[in-house]
Amino acid sequence: MYLSRFLSLHALWVTVSSVMQHYPSVWGHYDVCKTQIYTEEGKVWDYMACQPEARDMIKYVKVTLDPPDITCGDPPETFCAMGNPYMCNNECDASTQELAHPPELMFDLEGRHPSTFWQSTTWKDYPKPLHVNITLSWNKTIELTDNIVITFESGRPDQMILEKSLDYGRTWQPYQYYATDCLDAFHMDPKSVRDLSQHTVLEIICTEEYSTGYMTNSKIIHFEIKDRFAFFAGPRLHNMASLYGQLDTTKKLRDFFTVTDLRIRLLRPATGEIYVDEQHLARYFYAISDIRVYGRCKCNLHATGCKEENKRLLCECEHNTTGPDCGKCKKNYQGRPWSPGSYLPIPKGTANICIPSISSIGNPPKFDRIWPNISSLEVSKPNQANVCDNELLHCQNGGTCINNVRCQCPPAYTGILCEKLKCERDPGGCSQNSGQGAISPGPLLLLTALLGAAGLCIR
Repeated sequence: MYLSRFLSLHALWVTVSSVMQHYPSVWGHYDVCKTQIYTEEGKVWDYMACQPEARDMIKYVKVTLDPPDITCGDPPETFCAMGNPYMCNNECDASTQELAHPPELMFDLEGRHPSTFWQSTTWKDYPKPLHVNITLSWNKTIELTDNIVITFESGRPDQMILEKSLDYGRTWQPYQYYATDCLDAFHMDPKSVRDLSQHTVLEIICTEEYSTGYMTNSKIIHFEIKDRFAFFAGPRLHNMASLYGQLDTTKKLRDFFTVTDLRIRLLRPATGEIYVDEQHLARYFYAISDIRVYGRCKCNLHATGCKEENKRLLCECEHNTTGPDCGKCKKNYQGRPWSPGSYLPIPKGTANICIPSISSIGNPPKFDRIWPNISSLEVSKPNQANVCDNELLHCQNGGTCINNVRCQCPPAYTGILCEKLKCERDPGGCSQNSGQGAISPGPLLLLTALLGAAGLCIR
């Protein structure tokens, strides 16, 4: 009897665990562009929005240094150990592999001891500024998905700017300023990401959080992507539907996380004090051991694959689109203007595929006898989908669609589709007393039913 009871409870636990584990997937991963479904008219394609998975983008980067001769070792020179002006027996020599510090060492696999790193020349020309620009180029539009992390082998710089480009380096905009004294360096009040909000998430700030000079246990500088995502998706990024909704409807927000190039502008090395010790200038330099950039190819929600071809990343376009970013319709598929896919409605989004041109509609194309599902083609306007309706784009949690442009949400909910609990904005989160539990009732009802069924079996 005890064995049968144990087996019943074990089966119950496996079932509930499976349900709870997969329940968040209703918010969509966008990892499939189309599936075959059966209707009264036969087999058809059901199209959906799709995107490539995130990856380590450093594998595909091209790095450029300005000035080009800023790397140490040609001619050989000695430098002081970090933070100790009296240990100046270290040598940088470009002609000796063990003593060279070329730029590619910023991107090699770490874990070795001692760490490998790129290093600049020392500040021997003081008081002339020691300025270095490190440009990272992908020749492809990418969407950032995780924090940018820069690890310094020297002290973190006293002054630095992280910049981005959206047009392959033709123009640049600041991403974030870093300084030991923001007011003195950039005439900006110091802030951190924690001082921002949903309404100010695009603000360009200066932070003093990562500029502490010669602290050997503090080598890392962050540009916080996930903390900015959390303003919309919650502290643990559980509510991705809200983030996707914001990215879908707010172009400035979407562009903020999109780049073609990044530029690290090193403006002043770590000095460790207010003044520069002119007697020991060999202690001042820049050294970077690792740079991490994670993201995905931007394919306008028309591809799940992105391949490297002739040292260039290209989207493997679907939905009858083409181009490096799937940014136009294929020939003979220009029956309406091209449009990017949409994350909404959750979980599959809207594909907005390119449809056959009128002159080519006569017969289905020979290479594809399966016609698309018409529901995945229709949009209310040529270039803009409804925010909500009463058929596909449902307002959630009892919300009401107003004129197809917004959801009128119940008092406890907010978000594009009323998908987010208001209490998540509170410092204490959603407590049981608030009456706004963070877990949707679906799994709980299933759990109750399963427990009841198990009770009947055990009896």
